[in-house]
This record gives sequence, C-alpha cells and structure tokens, in this order.
Amino acid sequence: MENDKEYHIDIAPGEIPELVLLPGDPDRSRLIAEQFFDKPVEVAKKREYWSFKGTYKGVPVGVCSTGIGCPSAAIAIEELVKVGCKVFVRVGTAGAINPNLKAGDVIIFTGAVRDDGTSRQYVPLEFPAIADPEVVIALTRAADKRGTKYYAGIGHSKDSFYSEYPDLVANPEAMREHWESMKRANVLATEMESAALFVIGHLRGVKVGTICVIVGENIEKEAKIVGKPPLDDLVTIALDAMIGLKQ
Repeated sequence: MENDKEYHIDIAPGEIPELVLLPGDPDRSRLIAEQFFDKPVEVAKKREYWSFKGTYKGVPVGVCSTGIGCPSAAIAIEELVKVGCKVFVRVGTAGAINPNLKAGDVIIFTGAVRDDGTSRQYVPLEFPAIADPEVVIALTRAADKRGTKYYAGIGHSKDSFYSEYPDLVANPEAMREHWESMKRANVLATEMESAALFVIGHLRGVKVGTICVIVGENIEKEAKIVGKPPLDDLVTIALDAMIGLKQ
C-alpha cells in the first residue's frame, strides 16, 4: 500500500472515505475530526495536508486540509479523487464583499468568480466555476433544518490575500474599481480556493460545494480579520449535507 500513496497527501486508495470536508487550515482539520467525528483516526500528515477519518451519524466521513490558495487545493482534490473520494465540501473562511455581511455570517457559494491562476491552466476563463447543484441544494436544506441564517450566491476566488488592499498594490485605483465591480455584480465574499475546486470537480466528475463563515468585514480595510471562525454551524451543515447525498 505504501507505493499506492499519493505523493502530496500521503493517502492510498481505501484509506479515506468518499465524503470529505476540505478546510484550509491543517489544525482546523484536526479540530473538526476531534469535535465532530465519532472515533476519529489520523490518516496522514504531510506538508499542508492533514487528514482524518471517522463516522458522523453512522456514515464514514473524512477531512483533509488543503492549505492556502488554489494551487494547493487543486493538488488536494486531484489526489483525493485518485484515491476514491467522490463528494467534497470546502468549509472555510471568507472576507465580505457584500456590505450587508457581518463577521459570523454563513455563506453558501453557488459559483465563484475565477480571479485565480490555477483554474485557468485547466480550462479557458470563459468556462464557469459552478458548485455542484445537488451539493448546493443539500447545503441549503441542511442550513434550513438547523435554523441557521445563511446567504447563497456567487463567491470570489483570488491568489493573493493582500492584493485586496488597494494601498498595497501597484495600481490602487484599478484595484478599488475591481472591488467596486464585484460589489455591483452582487458577489458575496472573497476567499482563495473555491474556483479551482469547482472547475476540477466538474472535470473529474465529482461533487463539490463550498460553505464559509465571514471573518472579515469591509473589503479594502487591512485590519479585517475578526476573531476565530465558529465551527458548529459551518461543519454541522456541511456534514449533514454530505450524508444526505449519500443516503
């Protein structure tokens, strides 16, 4: 089995369940397993990829961190697909673009603006980055059942976290106009992984969705991160949605 392990995630076929949560932070992967899985077991830990498996309401589930950004997230999902995983939900954090969003709000992406470089190396920019419709429906139903207020709509994926602050880029006015255009287009929030995950999921024939919690208000203000993200609603909704698809 050692020779069957994927190079970056260090996982072989059969070592992780078909249903997988994808947080960015490796330590969040551990917290999810400890707090939400029954009988959690570490699968592998290599580079930014820390994975665990267990059960949730009697259904086998897994979690694997992706690190920050589309390049590392693309490696994670590509290799997880190779070992047999079929349903993925990114559980992460995002910065608000819509001015009505506040820290702690839950958002479900129906698609993502492809403002990243990774997905462009797979398909032309005209190709949309769309969340799997069944996963979106499952997430909204799970949120409704839990009684969680949420927003569903288009998200935004970028490659550089600090490029969202106009004063830190070479052309501040152009960047301010960029974010204003996102607001005018009713884009909800910005993060760094979903566009690539959606594109690759479609190409590989697997189901991918994203649910995030807002941790940053007022895009363009450098002191934007507000506290640590609450996990209860985010992870419970994602897990309930995944096992609902399995049943």
